[in-house]
Amino acid sequence: MKPSLPVLLSINGGYVDAAGFLALQGLFTSHVTGNFVTLGAALVLGSSGVVAKLLALPMFCAVVFATRLLSVGLTARGRPVLRTLLLLQLLLLIVGAALAVWLGPFHNGDGWQALVTGLTLVAAMAVQNAVHRIHLGTTPPNTIMTGNTTQLMIDLADLARRPAAAARAPIRARALRLTGSIAAFAAGCAGAALLYDHVGIWCFTVPPLVGFGMLSLREGAPVAIA
Repeated sequence: MKPSLPVLLSINGGYVDAAGFLALQGLFTSHVTGNFVTLGAALVLGSSGVVAKLLALPMFCAVVFATRLLSVGLTARGRPVLRTLLLLQLLLLIVGAALAVWLGPFHNGDGWQALVTGLTLVAAMAVQNAVHRIHLGTTPPNTIMTGNTTQLMIDLADLARRPAAAARAPIRARALRLTGSIAAFAAGCAGAALLYDHVGIWCFTVPPLVGFGMLSLREGAPVAIA
């Protein structure tokens, strides 16, 4: 059975974040909170990557802002919105992978090579975050697992209380979706770590392949081509 679009997004969310952290001196490509934490650590410890972490937030914000405007514009013109945004993310992932292979490995997180590569990947993941908020809001988040894990534990606690059948069904369905998202994200993180250990910077060639899969899926169904 083919995986659904949310599952592929969660795999890529975990993979790109983990690969970026390992290869780009602790840069989280889609986890804004994480960059705040590692920025503070870098300032105290004097490690590299301070500039990249400072630039990641405005880059992320600018791309989400632009993605929203693009989505509204495409809708007004009757153009395929979700497919176009997924294609945009795919192109950014391809460029990010090409830059990583060409310019890496990155020994200085603040070198221009790491900055260009890292911010390109930040842009790709900003598009993914915007896609979820704008078009897939009924599915669990695919880049941040704290909220998913919290909700899953709440749902499991509610199921343990043995609610009535009418209330139990939607709780169970949500718990299954959350479990799938968390498992897919964890698999992406693990895959990135293993491949980075074995092939180094070439691990960035995987996310574009997953991106191609995303273009053929939309909530488990083919994405219409227009």
